[in-house]
Amino acid sequence: MTHENTEHPPAWRAAECAARESYGKLLALLAMRSGDVAAAEDALADAFAAALAHWPKTGVPRSPDAWLLTTARRRLIDAERHQRITESAAAELAQQIEPAFAQVDGSSEIPDERLALMFACTHPAIDPAARSPLILQAVLGFDAERIAAAFVQSPAAMAQRLVRAKRKIRDAGISMHVPDALDLPDRLEAVLDAIYVAYADGWGDPAGLSGHERGLSEEAIRLGRLVVALSEREPEPLGLLALMLYADSRRTTRRSDAGDYVPLADQETAEWDGVMIDEAEELLARAARRGRMGRFQLEAAIQSVHAARRRTGTTDWPAIVTLYDALLAITQSVVVATNRAVAVASVDGPAAGLAALDAVRDDRRLETYQPYWAARAELCARIGDTPAAGAAYARAIGLATDPAMRRFLIERRQSAPL
Repeated sequence: MTHENTEHPPAWRAAECAARESYGKLLALLAMRSGDVAAAEDALADAFAAALAHWPKTGVPRSPDAWLLTTARRRLIDAERHQRITESAAAELAQQIEPAFAQVDGSSEIPDERLALMFACTHPAIDPAARSPLILQAVLGFDAERIAAAFVQSPAAMAQRLVRAKRKIRDAGISMHVPDALDLPDRLEAVLDAIYVAYADGWGDPAGLSGHERGLSEEAIRLGRLVVALSEREPEPLGLLALMLYADSRRTTRRSDAGDYVPLADQETAEWDGVMIDEAEELLARAARRGRMGRFQLEAAIQSVHAARRRTGTTDWPAIVTLYDALLAITQSVVVATNRAVAVASVDGPAAGLAALDAVRDDRRLETYQPYWAARAELCARIGDTPAAGAAYARAIGLATDPAMRRFLIERRQSAPL
């Protein structure tokens, strides 16, 4: 929200808090009762606009979520009346929606039906490429541009894909419920991918300065716990939750007191959150007992090797390379390939790491992937290729969106023998 909030800060803060903490729950409830995700999004957007107009004058209601839900419900019914031009259609929609509000009396909690909406987004009738992006937009409030960046696609193409997916849910009358045990495994992947993207997006604010970004990471972990509880026999939800906890255990050490970027190798391991790491280890062990290895378990296993430095004081880089080999075979991801190259350099030297980077350099997705250019700059500098290092540092610095990372790269370039 970009409106000024100096005159009525409590009202603005309440609206921002509701948007951050309750958007997914509110939208899930509206979408499930109306069967129309796009219409629910429009109605909820109107409700937030109404809140910004009215709350500064009338005061924040006792239950902001209930106020928003009631207002959005009215907008849904009004939109249906306008669209169908029949009172019977509007009355029918009202009958569908009203039961949801019997549970909300102004003081009770909004029912949390986000999982049902998430799994509706993974229905077999939905384009597989749209499932995770649709979850990110419908449940977590991402816009098309942000989703496109996460999936390395154009915003226009992503927006069209999302529109088609929402129309499919409405026109096909896709039921919004958590699938049964038989159908659940086939629909888990898209849910896990969306949760992981949400966590990674929130992870981009290591200093915790943005309440929204920090809240996004926490929300991803909460959703991860819900999925674990729902799918006891499946190993990958356990692996994803472990991965997020390993990463979150290092959150406070990723920046110095002055706000400077601290690489993983330089972080003070004694300050990592041991409770989170212990829980992650237990989750990963539970996943391993299921006997079905997958992407998130492999990524968590890599983080487990890094976490072991708390006890041993060293990093088992050969083990990390082996795990990245297995992960790359599954994902064919340029992100994994870049990370693997850095690990290879730690085992066999910078020339070997550069060779691994060269193996994927023709992938066009790398043109705007900042970590690739940062890794290339570092390795070129280490082998004494001054022109290549300078060019790669310039590219990495230009692509860096995090000011702390940009400062770090500038300092590395200045200290390198260029």
